[in-house]
Amino acid sequence: MPDSIAIVNIIWFLLALCFLVAFCLFKFSLKLPHRLEHVFQDLIRYGKTKEHIKRSNWQLVFDISKRCFYHFYAVSVMWNGLLLLFSLCSVVMNQALPDWLINALWCLTGRSRAAWNELHLSILLLQVLLWVHSLRRLLECLFVSIFSNGVIHVVQYAFGLGYYILLGLTVLCINSSLPQSGSLVNQLAWHHVIGTLLFIWASLLQNRSLSMLAKMRTDSSGKVETLAHKMPCGGWFELVSCPHYLAELLIYVAMSVCCGCSSLTWWLVVLYVLCNQALAAQLCHDYYRSKFETYPTQRKAFIPFVL
Repeated sequence: MPDSIAIVNIIWFLLALCFLVAFCLFKFSLKLPHRLEHVFQDLIRYGKTKEHIKRSNWQLVFDISKRCFYHFYAVSVMWNGLLLLFSLCSVVMNQALPDWLINALWCLTGRSRAAWNELHLSILLLQVLLWVHSLRRLLECLFVSIFSNGVIHVVQYAFGLGYYILLGLTVLCINSSLPQSGSLVNQLAWHHVIGTLLFIWASLLQNRSLSMLAKMRTDSSGKVETLAHKMPCGGWFELVSCPHYLAELLIYVAMSVCCGCSSLTWWLVVLYVLCNQALAAQLCHDYYRSKFETYPTQRKAFIPFVL
């Protein structure tokens, strides 16, 4: 099966398209039929952006506390840690990947078992970065972020759980599209270093932004003072409403750089993250503008000076 029409590529393209359509519908205030509009708004919003929309009693049944966000990263740490362990065993101990995993990768790519006989250094690096990212986000959810009483939809919750499972498989899927060039040491290239440095910088940006949001709800001693939403200021918040969403996009771009920017599959993942985070950022941006009369007019939602 050609790489461009592999099932994994189709999945990520369709996911990106869905969020792009949702972003356009929201951004340009395009109205859907009445009942469909209510469902649409319920599905795209979460947390504070869901507070002021009218929802029927039956829709409230599907609410789950936003504090359950940490479940996504807990699943990712376990699942992607397991995949990383399999990969390390393959490289260090020359053990074949489990049959069930090979079968899953075959379904997603159409490639034969031989495509995973040797794993590229870029794959191992991406797996490490993805696991580190998931662990950091898990720790931030548990010990840094202070969640309000906001909710998410059960569909969003189920999607979040499945997302990191698919993402971990996607990392392995791109192995066949990368050039094999001998030992892991010989495969080390400049793009691995640049991608890792960009990943570290974007991760620090995201952590600092989330810490600033948390500090807005605590007093000088660190005790939670309020769960209310305040106008964020300082740092990259002076440029965009959601620098933590921008950082998320940059983290995935960094992973693409680690692949030498040569993987169509991973660029489709980046496209999905762009559309997904743009929608979430626009929702937050509009919420801030409606809530705070003095909200800076020059501040963008997501990408400085652009969007």
